[in-house]
Amino acid sequence: MVRAGAAGAVVGAGAVGGAVPAEATGGAPGVDDLVLYGGKIHTMDRAGRVVGVVAVRDGRVVYVGDSLGAARRVVSERARLVNLHGRTAIPGIIDNHNHVVLMGNRPGRHTPLENAYSIADVAAAYRERARRVPAGEFITTIGGFHFNQFREVRLPTLSELDSAVPRHPAYLSISFSGPSVTNSLGKAFLEAADPAVTVGADGSIAAGTETGKATLALRRTLTFEQRMRGVRDAMAYAASVGVTTHLDQGAFQATGTPSDGAAHEDNFAMHQPFLAVYAEGAGIVRLRINFLHMETDPALPELTQRLRNAFPFYGNDWVRTGGIGEFIAAGLGATWLDAARKVAAAGWRAEVHSLTPTDFQTEIQGYEAVNAEHSITGLRWVVAHVPFITRDYVDRLKAIGGGVNLTGWRYLAGTATSNGPPFRMIVDSGIPAGMSSDGMQIAPMNPFIHMYYATTGRNALGQVINAGQQISRQEVLALYTRANGWFLGGPDEHQLGTLEPGRLGDVVVLDRDYFTVPEDQLRQVRPVLTVVGGRIVHNTGEMG
Repeated sequence: MVRAGAAGAVVGAGAVGGAVPAEATGGAPGVDDLVLYGGKIHTMDRAGRVVGVVAVRDGRVVYVGDSLGAARRVVSERARLVNLHGRTAIPGIIDNHNHVVLMGNRPGRHTPLENAYSIADVAAAYRERARRVPAGEFITTIGGFHFNQFREVRLPTLSELDSAVPRHPAYLSISFSGPSVTNSLGKAFLEAADPAVTVGADGSIAAGTETGKATLALRRTLTFEQRMRGVRDAMAYAASVGVTTHLDQGAFQATGTPSDGAAHEDNFAMHQPFLAVYAEGAGIVRLRINFLHMETDPALPELTQRLRNAFPFYGNDWVRTGGIGEFIAAGLGATWLDAARKVAAAGWRAEVHSLTPTDFQTEIQGYEAVNAEHSITGLRWVVAHVPFITRDYVDRLKAIGGGVNLTGWRYLAGTATSNGPPFRMIVDSGIPAGMSSDGMQIAPMNPFIHMYYATTGRNALGQVINAGQQISRQEVLALYTRANGWFLGGPDEHQLGTLEPGRLGDVVVLDRDYFTVPEDQLRQVRPVLTVVGGRIVHNTGEMG
């Protein structure tokens, strides 16, 4: 990385150090105007510049450099000035593959536990949540955590949850389908449900069907207003961990039966509460939407209608459509290949996921077959997760213009044989690669947990399971910022991921120096200030 010169750069300037009047970028003067100064601001541009001052006017960066005076001249008099007091700042994190829409539609008062490291931490999080929730309402955590992260390496018990939230029913569920646990009030509710849930005396609920019945009973209580509340909560949590842009990858179509897991929802309605929140002007993070298709019908009627009646990269800077993924059809047979042909012929981006030692071979071979009929070299087709991908197949995917998105999802429950992805090999290959969470079922959203895994190879138990594939902190941060512009595509590629004049003003100010903190503190890095388009959307109060 290098340090920027004092003159800095200003949007619209013909040369470094020039200035433009406030009206040049349009919009009402003073709206979303902000100057951050006195910090170590990593722009994550290709030159690796670190500056002391960034100015945002009408939602976009208008100055990066080291002169507070120059920055103040290109914003309105009403601009807010924030002294960072030497803190480290980075661009807003882009998560190129997650399921934030599912998180926003969770039943109950969803309470992320990905940052808890003991049963006592769980109890504290639930007690704090209960302070702001009316008695009798469910406090829930569905997915995004695992008991491996707790010192006790187990779930809390009924009595422990009773002690933490005696006036609220509680429900905690791991991954897609449990196991799960509840407290006394939750036990009474679930045992009275139809179909009734079998709950152990200690509050335990078996994985599979029993957890499915419990989650279904809770989902049946959801109202649209509660879903909107869940959306606001999900956005607030995202801002609190610095994730300002989310490429959502859809859900499995809900059946309304106990076979549904945490990853099931109504694909045709689940975006509505998000759109309603944005329509109110209450959206505080950016949403990009991929459309998941899992059809078994060889005629592919739903995918066909989607491609005929929807548009890729359609929307605005807050909400925009993306491509087809993370599934384009069920399985990897003839129907899948026909689906890929249709997506290519329509000129859409596609994304599939790889989890086994061989599926990536079939997927990339299929991409190559489709490319022979309809060129996809400019469409940026993606294979996600890739824990077992090999260098020869990385090179084959790269040759047809594809990319891979990576995640630290193995952190929660991975082992030395269920590990990956091969971060080091992939970064060294030069293929377009970006970082994601794959939250919020089998993995946390918090990007600093994923950065910890990518740089150390350690799982939640502290075991090194991805030896030889670690990458540097600078590299993984680049994958979460600048590199992820490629995966967003459309207009986003040139306006998100770095702090440069003309780009959207998304900035995260950290409570400690991400680049120098000891390894064991990396997971505890937190934003003290999150800015989206010049608006402060998360503030711990430490910055005034």
